[in-house]
Amino acid sequence: MKQDPFLDGDDPFLDAADVERLLLGEATREEMNRAPAAAAPVDDFGDDDPFMADAGPAPSPQPAERVIDPVFEDLQDEVPGLSAAESLYGEVDNDVPDQPVPRISVGAFCERPETGALIHNAANDRRLAKAHVTVELGGLPAAIERYHDETTPNLLIIESGMRGRGLFDQLEELAGVCDPDTKVIIVGAANDISLYRELMKRGVSEYLVPPMTPMHVIRTISELFLDPEQPFAGKTIAFIGAKGGVGSSTIAHNCTWAMTEGMQSDAVLVDLDLSFGTAGLDFNQDPAQTLGDALAEPDRLDDALLDRLLVRCTDRLSLFSAPATLDREWDFGPQDYETVLEKVRRQAPYVALDLPHMWTPWVKQTLLAADQVVVTVSPDLASLRNAKNLFDLVAGARPNDEPPRVVINMAGMPKRPEIPIKDFAEALGTPPTLVLPFEPQLFGKAANNGQMITELDPKSKAAEGFSHLASLVSGRTPVAMPKRSLIAKLFGG
Repeated sequence: MKQDPFLDGDDPFLDAADVERLLLGEATREEMNRAPAAAAPVDDFGDDDPFMADAGPAPSPQPAERVIDPVFEDLQDEVPGLSAAESLYGEVDNDVPDQPVPRISVGAFCERPETGALIHNAANDRRLAKAHVTVELGGLPAAIERYHDETTPNLLIIESGMRGRGLFDQLEELAGVCDPDTKVIIVGAANDISLYRELMKRGVSEYLVPPMTPMHVIRTISELFLDPEQPFAGKTIAFIGAKGGVGSSTIAHNCTWAMTEGMQSDAVLVDLDLSFGTAGLDFNQDPAQTLGDALAEPDRLDDALLDRLLVRCTDRLSLFSAPATLDREWDFGPQDYETVLEKVRRQAPYVALDLPHMWTPWVKQTLLAADQVVVTVSPDLASLRNAKNLFDLVAGARPNDEPPRVVINMAGMPKRPEIPIKDFAEALGTPPTLVLPFEPQLFGKAANNGQMITELDPKSKAAEGFSHLASLVSGRTPVAMPKRSLIAKLFGG
C-alpha cells in the first residue's frame, strides 16, 4: 500500500500551512521535517479548549477479537483494544449522551482514509443507529460537486487541511449549494482561535481538530441535534380531505413514500384516524401496539417506548399505525395529541400527519400547528365549499405561513359532472398543486396489494405527481442514487 505522506510522523496532522504546501506540491514531507519547528500556538481556551481531545486516561480496554480491514492494516497502532482510526486520532472519550440522535441524514467528505474510517466507526455506534451516514473521500471539492444538483443532508462533515483564503473561498462555494437548514462540521488541522471564530461567523456549526475518536464525533453530533434548549423538531405536514372519500390518506401515504424513497430523507407517518385508519393496510403492517397506546399514557412516552411503537416500513420510513378498531371509543384531549406529536417530531426530519375527516378541537389544533397543510378535494361543489372554509380558517389563523396546498383527486371520472379546475383556483385564490386523474385500476391494485403507486408503476403520471408534491412540501429535490463510495466499499456499506 502506498504510504500516506500525512501519516509519516508523530503528529497525525502537519501545520495547516504545511498541509497546503504538500497538497500544492510545493514541498515534500522530508523538507518539512528538516524545517525548524514552528512555535506552539497560544492556548486561548485554558482547560476548556473545545478543539482538543480530553486529556483524561483512557478506560481499560475490554477483551475482544480485533478485526482489522486489510486495507487499513498498516495504520494499526500497538494500542490494544482500539481500532486503527481510534488509536491514530486519540484516546476514547465516553462523555456522550445516551439519547440516540434522531433519524437524520449525514454526509461526510474526508481528505484522508483514516478520517473516513473514524466516522464510519462512529456511524456504527448505537447512538447513531437511527441516522443515515454516508462517507466519501474528496473533502470540500467533492461535497461542492455532489450538491450542485442534489439537496444537502441534515448534516455535512467536511475535512479540510486548508486555512485562510483558500478555505473560505471553498466554504462560500459550498454555502451556495447548501440548504439553509443544513448544519456543517469542519474537521481541520489547525488549533487556531481566530480561524474558529471566523468559521462560526460564516455559519459553520462546529470545528474539530485531532486528536479525535469516534466518541468525539458522536458527542459533537449529539450536541447539535439533542440540545435541550433547542430540541430537534421535524417538519410536520398535515394531510386532510375536504370531505370523506376524496383519497386524502392515499395522498398522504404516497407522498410520504416519495419523500423517503425519492428524496432520501427519513420520515414518520402518523395515522391519526384511530377507528378507521388504513396506513397499516397500505403498508402491509399489523403492529401489536399502536398510536392508541401512546395516547392512553402520553407522559410515559419516551424514546425507548416510541422506538417500540413505531414500525419500520423501510430504512427511512417509520409508521405510527392507528388501532383501526371499534372495540373502544377514543376520547383523548388536544393536549394528549400535542404531547405525543411533539415527541414524534424528535424522531425524524419530516412527520406526515394523516388526519381523519372530522372536526374536533384536537383536529383543528393539529391542523393549525402543522408546518404545511395539504387539502385533498374531488372536483365537486361540496369539496369546493369545504376547501374554501378550510382555506379561510387556516389563512386567518396563520397569516405568516403559506396557504394550504390543494390536490384535486379523481379528476375526469366518466359521466360525473365536475367543477372546472380554473373555478377551483379562482375560488381558493391559488392553483392546485397537483391534479390526479381518475385511475381506479392503478390505485385499486396498489391498495389491494399493500403497495405504493411508485412501487407498482414508477413511470406513471401519478408517481410523477407524488414526487412533485413531495418535493414541494419537503423543500427537497429528488436524489439520484449515487455510486457506492470508496469508504462504503471498504467497509461493505
